[in-house]
Amino acid sequence: MTIGILFISFFALMLIGVPIAVSLGAAALVTMVLATNLQLSSIVQQAFTSLDSFSLLAIPLFILAGVLMGQGGVSKRLLKLAEVLVGFMTGGLAIGTVLASMFFAAISGSGPATVAAIGSFMIEAMDKKGYHKSFAAAVTASAGSIGVIIPPSIPFIMFGIVGGVSIGSLFLAGIIPGILIGLALMIVSYGVAKKNNYPKDGSFPSFMDVLKALNYAKWSLLIPVIILGGIYSGFFSPTESAAVACVYALIIGLFVYKELTFKKLYDVFLESTLMNVPVIIIISFSISFAYLLSIEKIPSTIAQFITGISENAIVTMLLITAFLIVVGMFIDTISAVVILTPILLPVAEAVGINPIHFGVIMICNLAIGYVTPPLGVNLFVAAHISKELIERISRALIPFIVAMLVVIIIIILIPSLSLFIPSLMN
Repeated sequence: MTIGILFISFFALMLIGVPIAVSLGAAALVTMVLATNLQLSSIVQQAFTSLDSFSLLAIPLFILAGVLMGQGGVSKRLLKLAEVLVGFMTGGLAIGTVLASMFFAAISGSGPATVAAIGSFMIEAMDKKGYHKSFAAAVTASAGSIGVIIPPSIPFIMFGIVGGVSIGSLFLAGIIPGILIGLALMIVSYGVAKKNNYPKDGSFPSFMDVLKALNYAKWSLLIPVIILGGIYSGFFSPTESAAVACVYALIIGLFVYKELTFKKLYDVFLESTLMNVPVIIIISFSISFAYLLSIEKIPSTIAQFITGISENAIVTMLLITAFLIVVGMFIDTISAVVILTPILLPVAEAVGINPIHFGVIMICNLAIGYVTPPLGVNLFVAAHISKELIERISRALIPFIVAMLVVIIIIILIPSLSLFIPSLMN
């Protein structure tokens, strides 16, 4: 009964247009009143105390770092490097968009931030070169999903906090899957470009061309080295690395690239604040929702149900994959991670799945939700930039989504793709 009231009230509120954060909190409140003997004040206490976390501080800091880098000229230099490296290929601008998104993903940790930073340049550039605008937006939106897989990743931070898993190990585990998804999106981009006779952009680069592009982007390329190198060398924690990233982005934007001004900083801080506030509210109410789930022992009930269907690890993970893809269409990634990790992680562990491997699978699946309607944030950001209809972009996204699913299945079947680098470092 408790499960029914909780989830029915949550989805009913969402269907009538109530914001997700409010729906989570209200559903928990309704369930407490109708089906439990818990004090109503406990939901407020959970929402407030959940934010008192040093690890959680990494999220607003990485969001700020991403905005600083986007406004400070970092994305422009990464794009130039990507164009030099792959622009000579058929569909080079589309492939370069994916490559630049992979570079930027190693800086921002956010899917929408990656789409905004890269799409603001590349969608217009592809349109001018004769690419269909829907395809240009689809490439950018799908490539932006890599932003939550290649470290640093905000959803990985949340999974680590909620699941009690090492955030550093999760970051390491996301490297190979993120690269594989990027390569898959490049292959699809090349295939579509070949089919539609999209132009090449430039000639095969000389050694000096590559050196010049690397020199142009050297300060940008140092950012992931500083962030990840600092974490894995033990100099600072993931949260401290986010603060270092903010300071570094501020310095190179103001004094090296000189594309940030003190007047422009107001817009940067305003934008990052507007991005942070909904995320923090969602996290607080999501944790209240998850708290009620745990109190009522709902995770163990669902775990028993899923393992009752099959105890085979691969079958179980494929069932969870299908479930997460549907969830990602209706619930934002942060909320889904907070709510579902306590439910699904015990299921994965019960069938012998390593928690780090499961974290990668979960985030990769939820990353697809960034480009699927009705809640695909990357989809809406790309549509806003391109001024293209959501329906056309959604159709153009189908081959990219299929490619991502194929890679996820490969990751499920070959756990070492996720676990090799963490085991090597350990």
